[in-house]
Amino acid sequence: MEPPHGQDWPPQVADAARTLLEALLGAKPAVQVRLWDGSTLGPDTSTRIVVHSPEALRRVLFRPGELGLARAFVAGELDVEGDIFAALVVREAIDTAAARLREDVTTTAPAALALVRALGARPPVLPPEEARLRGRRHSTRRDAAAISHHYDVSNDFYRLVLGPTMVYSCAVWETPDHELDTALDAAQTAKLELICRKLGLRPGERLLDVGCGWGSLLLHAARHHGVHGTGVTISVEQAELARRRIAEAGLADSIEIRLQDYREISDGPFDAVSSIGMVEHVGRALLPTYFASLYGLLRPGGRLLNHGISVPGDPAGAHRRRPHLGPVPLPATPDFLRRYVFPDGELHEIGLMTTLAQAAGFEVRHVENLREHYGLTLRAWVRRLEEHWDAACALVGPGRARVWRLYMAGSALSFESGQSQIHQTLAVRPDHGRSGLPLRPRYDPPAPAAPTPAPPASTSPPASTSTPTPPAAPATDRT
Repeated sequence: MEPPHGQDWPPQVADAARTLLEALLGAKPAVQVRLWDGSTLGPDTSTRIVVHSPEALRRVLFRPGELGLARAFVAGELDVEGDIFAALVVREAIDTAAARLREDVTTTAPAALALVRALGARPPVLPPEEARLRGRRHSTRRDAAAISHHYDVSNDFYRLVLGPTMVYSCAVWETPDHELDTALDAAQTAKLELICRKLGLRPGERLLDVGCGWGSLLLHAARHHGVHGTGVTISVEQAELARRRIAEAGLADSIEIRLQDYREISDGPFDAVSSIGMVEHVGRALLPTYFASLYGLLRPGGRLLNHGISVPGDPAGAHRRRPHLGPVPLPATPDFLRRYVFPDGELHEIGLMTTLAQAAGFEVRHVENLREHYGLTLRAWVRRLEEHWDAACALVGPGRARVWRLYMAGSALSFESGQSQIHQTLAVRPDHGRSGLPLRPRYDPPAPAAPTPAPPASTSPPASTSTPTPPAAPATDRT
């Protein structure tokens, strides 16, 4: 029997582990690394990477770089004490670790051999949280399995992380105040309202929400804009909770939730279509099908609001550095995100998406990058997860909670550094040249009027009575 967490491993195992860690993270890592025997690498920092077991290094031997370390983190063989955002600064060293391992083979090879002798040459058992999909990629059956892996986790878990709005996409912030739950809730409500205003929703119109999640956008649109909504999702748990929330809100006559793939919808036309955080699951090969399907479901003059993560453009074709701990350009080989978070997920450059949308017949009218807003949103989610850590682990298990902590923290850093982007794209199905949009649309609600100062005291009656200011016209009035 092997000792739990390697508490009684002989000293030569720790020596070999330190040698390999120096090759992985550099001789002077940015944060302290503490091994199971109490020895350390790096400075005395409040944030520490703790290696509980040499099994973590065995994972790295079989998969050098970020995936091996991520597997060790998910398995609990490696942990972060303190600020996970500070710990992830080691990504820069990990990206070049494979080259250092090869260059310093005279030192690393004996250390690797010592670990293999102590731990055995068998490949480590993969954490159960790793996805294993079968079938043709982006077939309806495999897409359903990929979505289920990510979303059919636990509705209560998502409520812990997302808060009462149950919105799992980038919020829209007025100020960078991500320390308060109330700020997150307000920012998510502002995002829902922004989408409705961009779509110019009017009472009685039909709204289709593709990838509707737990129904939050449809609830907001029905309550505040009087629409009749249809939401489709291929997540069983999302559909069940969305229906329950709609019934509890007394809006079952206004909103329908279907367990349905977007390729199976046949009851258009709709006045507006929203797709929020869904295009990332479509895949490059099916983007033309995606935009053509949504175009065919809209009436002439109808609008599409496509909200999705994208990658920065690379017009010169130069190789760009690709960190792997956030939703960034996904490499050809499977990595942490594809195996643990978004199986079969693919991100696209915004120019490509607008080109393919227009090729399907749409006229793209407005594009907005909300990159900084997603960094704030992800930091708020990480804080909520860490505050409710014990409850989260009880709901989904420590391994899956670790997956979410790692991916959301890494994603926040990727958005903040500009290596990931997120765009809202408003497009119209033209009606013989008529877009139905005002000449200069405004999508933010009018600012509240400043309070009128009290007039100075006077014994004389006012010379005239002021005329009340008329209410501002809706920002998305159609011409």
